[in-house]
Amino acid sequence: MITIQVQHLTKTYRHGPTAANDVTFDVEAGEVFGLLGPNGAGKTTVIGMLTGQIKPSSGQAVIAGHNVVSERNELKGQIGVVFEHQNLYERLSGRENLLFFAALVRASPSRADELLEQFGLHDRDRDAVNKYSRGMKQRLLLARAMLDDPPILFLDEPTSGLDPHIAQEVHDLIRRLRDEGKTILLATHYMEEASKLCQRVAILNRGKIIEIESPHRLMVENGRRALQIEIREGDTIRSIELPMAQAADEVQRLLREGRIVTMHSIEASLQEVFIKLTGEGSAR
Repeated sequence: MITIQVQHLTKTYRHGPTAANDVTFDVEAGEVFGLLGPNGAGKTTVIGMLTGQIKPSSGQAVIAGHNVVSERNELKGQIGVVFEHQNLYERLSGRENLLFFAALVRASPSRADELLEQFGLHDRDRDAVNKYSRGMKQRLLLARAMLDDPPILFLDEPTSGLDPHIAQEVHDLIRRLRDEGKTILLATHYMEEASKLCQRVAILNRGKIIEIESPHRLMVENGRRALQIEIREGDTIRSIELPMAQAADEVQRLLREGRIVTMHSIEASLQEVFIKLTGEGSAR
């Protein structure tokens, strides 16, 4: 069942560029769908329109059966949003933050305590948020988005600026929410993050979608189709790269000689995919 339907969505600012240009895609219920592109590509603008914060110049979007412009009030109860910037009340405790927003969405105070436990914050819930690490703040934001248990989540760059360990914690939380049946739209500029979490991604460039595909297929189709092999040479280990079309005979020879230490295919990075699909110099 399609739960997010976007048709020809466009946002043009007066005296400015077109931030979103004829954006069209569908998201199935229970899917993690990625908006993948560099900073400034239009991801945040698209999320702003889909969550009723920005009025489209043209086109339409329907979320859980509700038009994002004409049915904004009905939409609010169906979605949770985590913004790129950590907009929390820093002087309040984690629990006070959740209780405040719980009152706004008419959620039970017990729901706040349940989420603090679920997201691993119960032992610090009385501490002021300005004493939290970035990872703890991100977990609190995810908990806040879940206060009224919405079926759809919009996550805008949820791991931007986090170290790899904390980013992995956020990934685990997103997987947990996916396994609970949530539909998630994830905006990111990390191909690795998209490949771990998303069933499909839309590559966005200058406000326009240029490709919609699974991350795996994107990396395979836009990669160099080569093998990276570490081989033994006496007491040393050397790395070589072999084009896939020419690798079979050489790999068999190296296997017979027992010289292969590791071997893996080379997949495209986000920058390589971006350059190939857009002709531009960088993905970030």
